[in-house]
Amino acid sequence: MRKSVLVATATLAAFCTPPTASAETLNLLIWESYIDDAILKEWTEKSGYEVHQTFYDSGDARDQVLSDPLSDVDLVVTGENGARLFGERGVLTALSTENVPSLSEYDDGWTRRCGGYGVPYFWGTMGILYRSDAIKTAPESWADLMAPAEPMRNHIAMYQDHNEAFVPALILLGKSINTNDNETLREAYQLMKAQAPFVLTYDYVITSIQNPEVGPEIQMALGYSGDQHVLNEKVGTEGLWHYAVPKEGTLFWLDCMALTERSKKKREALDLLNHISKAKSAARNAIAQNMPIANREAMALLPAEMRNNPEIFTAPEILAKSQHQEELTIQSVQSRRRIISSLVQLRDSR
Repeated sequence: MRKSVLVATATLAAFCTPPTASAETLNLLIWESYIDDAILKEWTEKSGYEVHQTFYDSGDARDQVLSDPLSDVDLVVTGENGARLFGERGVLTALSTENVPSLSEYDDGWTRRCGGYGVPYFWGTMGILYRSDAIKTAPESWADLMAPAEPMRNHIAMYQDHNEAFVPALILLGKSINTNDNETLREAYQLMKAQAPFVLTYDYVITSIQNPEVGPEIQMALGYSGDQHVLNEKVGTEGLWHYAVPKEGTLFWLDCMALTERSKKKREALDLLNHISKAKSAARNAIAQNMPIANREAMALLPAEMRNNPEIFTAPEILAKSQHQEELTIQSVQSRRRIISSLVQLRDSR
């Protein structure tokens, strides 16, 4: 089972500290509760290598680790934009059917999104998570999260990531989620600042729900498709948390699993990556995690009720209104981070 959730500084320390684990270990940097442990155990029994998982709870935390030349990461789950960006910087290894044969089971439309530096892992949307015992009617608009009713004061969990945290506000403004325009970001900030009195925490909801002082108070949160299943597992109540995609559209994301160029065990890491990505494992992983996959051959192995479930495989009409992430300018990233920092300070000053 997974040991802990690590935020940026803790994660960085974990990967930059001289390793004490056995030499027969691979390090996987990944979101918490994001892979079926049985798949890793199966590979361990075959290879003799253990897989050590370390968790991040924001893209910024993950990227800080990847950017550090001393970090000891073999495989990482990163967003499609991160795969391209870190691949072009020489941090990630180029992948093809020659070193990962299972890539032949994925259509080009998916593999291109990983930029040649990752294997498509899970995909999905960003939306609103809500506790059904407190919120009886499913949210329909981003306004339900960004301009909430008074009873939601101090019951909302947002997110400290410079990309995803801006998605609701920018879509409400009718703007691109990838904007680099300072005036547009200022407009988004005004919406986010107006929402701030209703925000209980800016920690990712999977992390904050496990905090006994915060978790029981959260009733609505910014999150991803699939998070509702993890939340229900964490609180021990099936069906308590639900997920809704707002009518205005959303982020259509893809996560990619990649190999770091600095890995000292590339042959073993590539074998593990191929094992995780092949049809049989991909289907098992999808079923265990209740998540959609891009492996063409694995789709045939999924139960029909799962393939036809719109909470898992988002309806095409919603995806048609959604946006992909693109690389931001350095100035935009800096502005966005300053805004997030100011919002957290506002929360902490209450």
